[in-house]
Amino acid sequence: MSWQTYVDNLVGHGFAKGALLGHNGAVWAASAGLTLSGPEVAALTGGFNSPNSVLQSGVTLAGTKYFVIKADNRSIYGKQGNTGFCAVKTGQAVVLGFYSETLTPGNASKAAEGVADYLINLSY
Repeated sequence: MSWQTYVDNLVGHGFAKGALLGHNGAVWAASAGLTLSGPEVAALTGGFNSPNSVLQSGVTLAGTKYFVIKADNRSIYGKQGNTGFCAVKTGQAVVLGFYSETLTPGNASKAAEGVADYLINLSY
């Protein structure tokens, strides 16, 4: 199965866009039209090691600044108005989903955490 399949799975769960990132900052797969810069990915992945920094400063992804509402060594959630993102770290990857107002934050986190748990079970 390709990495793109996991991104497509996120979109199938209601996310507007998604991406699968490596801990090293590489974009393994992403939705069409989603552009993440190297510094954006580095700031997000660094937030798992330093959650307080992203809680204080927020995170910019795909050019949009998000207020971080949860951050720990596994998950980072951000909001911008009625939209937001869920990022969940696995052993080798970061599952990243962007939701719009049509997906509730609770359902978004459940879907992103579920994909991450599946990858963890596969040793990723």
